[in-house]
Amino acid sequence: MFTGIIEEIGEITAISAAGDGWRLTVRAPKAAADAIHGESIAVSGVCLTVVDSTADTFDADVMKQTLDVAALGGATVGTRVNIEKAMPVGARLGGHIVQGHVDGVGSVIEVRPGEQWSVLRISLPDDLAALVVDKGSISVDGTSLTVSAVSPVDVDAHWFEISLIPETLAATTLGSRAVGDRVNLETDILARHVERLLAFRAAPEGGSR
Repeated sequence: MFTGIIEEIGEITAISAAGDGWRLTVRAPKAAADAIHGESIAVSGVCLTVVDSTADTFDADVMKQTLDVAALGGATVGTRVNIEKAMPVGARLGGHIVQGHVDGVGSVIEVRPGEQWSVLRISLPDDLAALVVDKGSISVDGTSLTVSAVSPVDVDAHWFEISLIPETLAATTLGSRAVGDRVNLETDILARHVERLLAFRAAPEGGSR
């Protein structure tokens, strides 16, 4: 479990084949310093398991399914990634509940820089559109953010906007995002549960059996 509060920006330093997936080496001194085998670390919003580590790097395996559904599948050596270690029991929930399970991928379709902040408009897959609401929470590349605008319900292509303060621009990879960049999206777990409950309630009697 994570909170979406990024602890450092890491860098992928090696990618090697591991069956039909990858083994990544990520340079992230803060996370690697006390990393232990088997613990979870979110890499740009993707929950990965540490299989080896050094003083400033850790290795993690990424299965093919994850590469297929997450923007991490387009990473190369040198790609910068957002890093967050799992939330310890008893810690403050500074962001929102983030599982590290990517729901889909969006693309940056507009960047509007301001004097102190920047607004990003990001495309939203149709199957996720109902789960994203104005002033609600969303994880973009593992960063807990508040949605500042959403597309109307009846548009052909859905989108949402996030407003990034200077701290977020400096402390995460979102500050360097440009039009066309792909990002990992994880919607609010509460919204996903409500959608599932409503689907069962709307099903014909006995349809779930």
